[in-house]
Amino acid sequence: MKRFSGLFLVSLLSGATTLGAYKLFVEEKNSSDSIVTLAPNSYGRTVGLSGEAVDFTAAAESTIHSVVHVKNVSVRTVSDPIMQFFYGSRGGQQQEQIGTGSGVIISEDGYVVTNNHVIKDASELEVTLNNNKSYKAKLIGTDSKMDIALLKINADEKLPYSTFADSDQVKVGEWVLAVGNPYNLNSTVTAGIVSAKARNLENNGLQSFIQTDAAVNPGNSGGALVNTRGELIGINTMISSPTGSYTGYSFAVPSNITRKIIEDIMEFGNVQRGILGVEGGELNSKASKELGITDTEGFYINKITKNSGAEKAGLKQGDIIKKLDNQKISSFSELSGYISTKRPNDKVQVTFIRDGETKMVPVTLIKNEMVTTEFKGLELEDIDSADKRKFRIGYGVRIKDINNDNLRPYYDQLKGSIILSVDNVKATDVQTLSKFLNKKEEGQSVNIQMINKIGQVVQIIL
Repeated sequence: MKRFSGLFLVSLLSGATTLGAYKLFVEEKNSSDSIVTLAPNSYGRTVGLSGEAVDFTAAAESTIHSVVHVKNVSVRTVSDPIMQFFYGSRGGQQQEQIGTGSGVIISEDGYVVTNNHVIKDASELEVTLNNNKSYKAKLIGTDSKMDIALLKINADEKLPYSTFADSDQVKVGEWVLAVGNPYNLNSTVTAGIVSAKARNLENNGLQSFIQTDAAVNPGNSGGALVNTRGELIGINTMISSPTGSYTGYSFAVPSNITRKIIEDIMEFGNVQRGILGVEGGELNSKASKELGITDTEGFYINKITKNSGAEKAGLKQGDIIKKLDNQKISSFSELSGYISTKRPNDKVQVTFIRDGETKMVPVTLIKNEMVTTEFKGLELEDIDSADKRKFRIGYGVRIKDINNDNLRPYYDQLKGSIILSVDNVKATDVQTLSKFLNKKEEGQSVNIQMINKIGQVVQIIL
């Protein structure tokens, strides 16, 4: 009788555990109506040194149904130089080009996130689900700087979708799966570990990738990087390879950055960028020795942006940023990656060291377009969407004012002109251009390409 009672008690506890797990993990996911669905903060990590100790099957099964194949149809005109020479023909033959990639369904009503480069210049977009159903897709919005795009399909059913995890909680060494359509091989799953975080491949700090050794190849772009519970931690974007195919490392835009971009596009129609208002570099032994300081970790401030939140909060040149909120900061890509998850007017707690003393101040982020810089007596500011439409350009910085007496005679011609490049370096925005110009020596001349107020492209040397 005692044995029977023990068995009954064990059975009762097992049933209650199973029911509780179902309520927690299954019903919670299906109850959300939000376009961006968040996963719980807890991560299901399996302790063990061998690959056999980790079960990827549940994560793979839940992810392959939310990852889609994206087809991009574009048209380009190809001219024949011989026909032009002999017959003066100015026309050309139109050719259809087809590109493919991957995407991730993020809501049951058909919103799909992918890479901007997957859908760039598309005249037609088609999304194919894992069940082989195909739908025409509409482009909702893009962010070329972070290489993210949002699409929408109208399906005749509720769709399986991926939930967003908190990518700030991802750990180096954690098991991950990459799911996509490499070489048009649908529903391909590969496994690896997180090799690094906040990886910047462009040497300008604008990117902050999750690096993994999961195999990613052409066609994987826009696909999912998930943890062992199938929760989305990144959008696979690029590989580092001398051959163009996978040879060791792949890179994903973190889910926190992706989620913020999508929410901005849905709410505002564009991406709302906030900036801290600091320039500088990450510390190491060599940099610290040159600066005459002992700290070898952190972000060293060598310039404060005028009228920025950093200036108003009292940050100064020489301060060393150690943390933003609770995130440790060791590099500019870590700093910019965290700021990329914030909007203008958001506040962040900045922990920094000044004269050996640790301090903390709240800093209010300002809108990127409010940033100005000065170079050779030219005050520069970012252009807005109206300028981009007017001059049919995708980037540039405007000459806001002129404080150089030598240029006063050309005030009317220069003010309002838009700089496209300096020494063949694209003037994508004030921050990028300012960082480049700061490397120039005093008195060194530069070659500037610009569009004047009547739309003419001119070049000047300053």
